[in-house]
Amino acid sequence: MAFDRTISVASPTGATLNAYVRNAEGTPHGVVQINHGLAEHAARYARFADFLAARGFHVYAHDHRGHGATTAPDAPPRIFAKQDGAAKVVADIDAMHDRIAADHPGLPVILYGHSMGGLSGMNHALKHSGRLHAAAICNANFSAGLPGRLALAVLAFERFRLGSDVPSRILPKLTFQAWAKQIKDRRTEFDWLSRDPAEVDKYVADPLCGWDASVSMWKDVFDLIFIGADDHNYAGVRRDLPLYLVGGERDPATDGGKAVRHHAERLKRMGFSSLVSTIYPQTRHESLNEVNRDQVMADFAAWLERVVPPR
Repeated sequence: MAFDRTISVASPTGATLNAYVRNAEGTPHGVVQINHGLAEHAARYARFADFLAARGFHVYAHDHRGHGATTAPDAPPRIFAKQDGAAKVVADIDAMHDRIAADHPGLPVILYGHSMGGLSGMNHALKHSGRLHAAAICNANFSAGLPGRLALAVLAFERFRLGSDVPSRILPKLTFQAWAKQIKDRRTEFDWLSRDPAEVDKYVADPLCGWDASVSMWKDVFDLIFIGADDHNYAGVRRDLPLYLVGGERDPATDGGKAVRHHAERLKRMGFSSLVSTIYPQTRHESLNEVNRDQVMADFAAWLERVVPPR
């Protein structure tokens, strides 16, 4: 499992994006642009990239601001940006799309986003659905509602007392730590990610994973959520955009997949005509690292073959 090469992409936001590339094997059918989740990094998607490359897809995956090896003057580790972090994360995705289009003109681009990457990826699709061939939004929760508003109030209080650039003291208790408690007989505080002990152990041992996000980063994450939660923001999105939604029945981050179902129902109500939504039984948050990942990846490949017929 390994990407072919690492590249640096200059974003108009001022970030230098660290990105990994895996070349398609044989005739390329398209490009999958991966967006990772909160408190992890793009290199963790090498197995998925190998899987896609074997089926004729180039893969590009970059570290988001504040994550991995991406750097920016206004984005030290665990911070998206001093200001306008959510918008800059989305603009960086746009910059990666530009690089892909320059490297592979004419090839269809399929956006893939996991968790926070699904939030930012959906925000990208809201602006640029005409440039995307399809989008897969996996394990993402756009159903913050009243608890989300309360979280914003908590973050405003923390910002007043502590500042924006320090780790939030309260949000980890309401998210990662609360999700951990939902797993009975857990070995670690990250068993909510997967039922596969080896995958959980790799995450725990990775110094680039599992850290506490800053007050400002959490605020930016909720900005992404609420933008995607507002039906009015979908007005300019083409209704024939193929969309693929995935959730896990035992994923505490999406309320057992209920948030994914709710998003799918909203999209259907808004008239999206090419939508596939799957909730995998017993599956936790990181579906690509779960014990049933082979099935998850095979289903994704089958969907890809339908929306991007082999050349």
